[in-house]
Amino acid sequence: MAQRVVVTLHDDIDGGEAAERIVFGLDGKSYEIDLSQANARKLRKVLAPYVHAGRKARSASGGVKVYRHTALTPDPAAVRAWARSHRMDVPPRGRIPKRVYEAFEAAQ
Repeated sequence: MAQRVVVTLHDDIDGGEAAERIVFGLDGKSYEIDLSQANARKLRKVLAPYVHAGRKARSASGGVKVYRHTALTPDPAAVRAWARSHRMDVPPRGRIPKRVYEAFEAAQ
């Protein structure tokens, strides 16, 4: 059986149909918003003087710094693989027990 999935974006300002997702940052935090063409134009018009006067943030390596995801815990896939290699009981999916994370951290 074939299945067709349709994703419809809704404008986060007025609830109408969105044309695009815009990603922007302020005060060290990244945001994304789905907007119609009209609302996207309004946002760009309002931000234009600030974008023109500003500069792209640079990382130590000289590239543009983009924050996608920050994690305080190690990658779960790496923890699962490490636990299995050390014959620890770890579920294939779902929450990893705290004792497994503690053992992983202690071994590092």
